[in-house]
Amino acid sequence: MSTPPPTTPSTAPPGALDAVPPATGWLRWAPGLHVLLHYRTDWLPRDIMAGLVLSAILVPVGMGYAEAAGVPAIYGLYATIVPLLVYALLGPSRIMVLGPDSTLAAVIASLILPLAGGSVERAVALAGVLALMSGGCLLLIGFARLGVMADLFSKPIRLGFFNAIALTVIISQLPKLMGFSSSVSGSLERLAEMVQAFTDGRGNPMALAIGMGTLGLILGIRQARPRWPAVLIAVVTATTLSALFDLSARVGLDVIGPVPRGLPVPTLPFGAVTLADLRKLAPGAAIIALLVFADSSVLSRALAKRSGQRVNPDQEMLALGSANLATGLMQGFPVSSSNSRTPVAASAGAQTQLANLVGAVVIALLLVLAPELLKDMPQAALGAVVITACISFTDWPGMMALLRQRQVEFLLAVASFLGVVFFGVMEGMAGAIALSLLVMVWNAWHPYHTVLVRVDGRKGYHDARRNPAGRFVPGLVLFRWDAQLFFANADLFREALLQAVDSASTPTQQVIVAAEGVNDIDVTAADMLAELDRELQARGIDLQFAGLPGYVRDLIMRYGLSRRFDADHFPPTVGNAVNVYRRRHSVNWKDWDER
Repeated sequence: MSTPPPTTPSTAPPGALDAVPPATGWLRWAPGLHVLLHYRTDWLPRDIMAGLVLSAILVPVGMGYAEAAGVPAIYGLYATIVPLLVYALLGPSRIMVLGPDSTLAAVIASLILPLAGGSVERAVALAGVLALMSGGCLLLIGFARLGVMADLFSKPIRLGFFNAIALTVIISQLPKLMGFSSSVSGSLERLAEMVQAFTDGRGNPMALAIGMGTLGLILGIRQARPRWPAVLIAVVTATTLSALFDLSARVGLDVIGPVPRGLPVPTLPFGAVTLADLRKLAPGAAIIALLVFADSSVLSRALAKRSGQRVNPDQEMLALGSANLATGLMQGFPVSSSNSRTPVAASAGAQTQLANLVGAVVIALLLVLAPELLKDMPQAALGAVVITACISFTDWPGMMALLRQRQVEFLLAVASFLGVVFFGVMEGMAGAIALSLLVMVWNAWHPYHTVLVRVDGRKGYHDARRNPAGRFVPGLVLFRWDAQLFFANADLFREALLQAVDSASTPTQQVIVAAEGVNDIDVTAADMLAELDRELQARGIDLQFAGLPGYVRDLIMRYGLSRRFDADHFPPTVGNAVNVYRRRHSVNWKDWDER
């Protein structure tokens, strides 16, 4: 979910998907169903093959992410089947795959495990309620068009957050690889516990061998044979060895164990959840919804671009919200689009959401007809699956690149990373967003400003700091301000402008503010400008604003300052203002193109 979608080309034949006529009437709210109603038989072989390939990946990944989220592995399959079915009917994207997600797993675990108190039943209920709340937030985002809130997750925050999430999840899975259960929740505490367990010899060597072998096999196959289903091969190998040598009974290898036969039934998960729990889950549900929205919208747009289609983002949120609502009612937990499983479907030849329906049906048949095939799957192998997923979405080079590009952005990424690692997912994310907003306020509070000069051989007027050889027009100060004027920076504007006047090499007769970048002026700033104009007039200096946008000029007039700021205060451009100044004051100065 956290990484950009791979550059897998669309496998649809040219013009194939364009053959579906536009949806009309109520079918506009069910674009997936509309495509299925206009299904072409020549798509069927590819969709069936893609669905079979996809199901082989969905089973181990879904079970592994469920364990990482703090619920039994079987609930990962429930959270895989249901969203695939719902999105196939309501989703606007032709091949996007929904299901459990490694990033969301860490957020879910951090929210439900402290409230569950060690009770599996309560953890499952809390996860279901969290899915319902996240689904409601996604529907709200879609209906109210609140997607702009996802902009709070800037690139530095997301880099720090996802790298921290990856590290946190990897640490949480290490006990499985060592063959013992952990009773602590913090990353540092868990590391200390693992060191102590290793020293005391409490680990299971066979679990370590199975886990490290699965990890190495997945990474090795991905490196040597990228097209092979590495996760499936590794998990099947580990499960076969476990069953063949009865490792659970002989050496105490921790396995999945008996899996309930049958499909999930609709359940209202509120029975074991209190009002206090809901209050604690609400902020996390909002964060999950924003994460799902941000990454799903990127993936959806990328897929639509490759297939030559257009996707309605509001419909995308409706489908994602509905999928999470249905998952919460069917004993699941919050789900998202998948940047790892969607390319699998695409490369396998998926044409429509029928491929996802095939995958869901295969998993359902597995649970109904042969759930015993899963009972010998080692927990260490599932831990390795989750760890490899986390390795795939880390981006340490991108985080270090920020150090070269802009140090304040790098510090934001570090703050996000450290906050999640040391204080928890929600606390770290909230702190990073707060720091990001403070940086935004600081930048608006202290915008860039400079004095402009004329540079020989170049048109226009340029930054004096970057052009020390530039020439000033005698008696004229050209002052540029690159932001809105509001209560927080009004005094800074006044002080900077007066300092420019006092630093001028010749007595100042006129100040021209290059105001193209001033996109707003509030009442406080307008009062400051009126006082500044009076102060400069008392010193015999005329104040003008060149290039000020018309709607901002209208604001100044609306504030009742029309008597002080007449039309002469607002020349259209800096060049026009300079020419008028030279004519009025007969300045003994020639421009470079006049010599």
